Amino acid sequence: MEELQGKVDKLEEEKAASEKAKESWDAERKRLATWRVLCLDSEEKLNKRIWELEEDYENLKDKYDGAVGELDDLKTSIIQEHINGFEKGLRQAAFFHKEVDVTDVKFDVNKDVVDGRLVNEDDGSAGEEADVRVEEKVVEEVIEAVDAGEVGADAAE
Repeated sequence: MEELQGKVDKLEEEKAASEKAKESWDAERKRLATWRVLCLDSEEKLNKRIWELEEDYENLKDKYDGAVGELDDLKTSIIQEHINGFEKGLRQAAFFHKEVDVTDVKFDVNKDVVDGRLVNEDDGSAGEEADVRVEEKVVEEVIEAVDAGEVGADAAE
């Protein structure tokens, strides 16, 4: 009988341990269920925020595309206004100076008048030469003024 009583006691201990393990498993299951709810809630909030950000991105992209298009239109308008103004100037030059033929091949908008000569604007040396000639003219005028006694020698320096 003692042997049976030992087995019963052992079985009751195992049952108590099993009940205790079951309670800890139930507590863990509740804790995990709470985490699952929190994670699902966070996932739902994140998905909503992602959707809002994607919508904001689309709105900003539309505004940017509109601004780029408007900027291109403005650039085109500015260029066209410059062209129109230049053509207006040509018409006025032809009107006021009947002897000027603005359609002549010699009339080149890529050239400029420097020291009474028509030179290419791309030719940088022509501009530098013109600057040197202007400086030489100024020096000559000052020397002439000093020689003529119009300016004192110490004032010319």
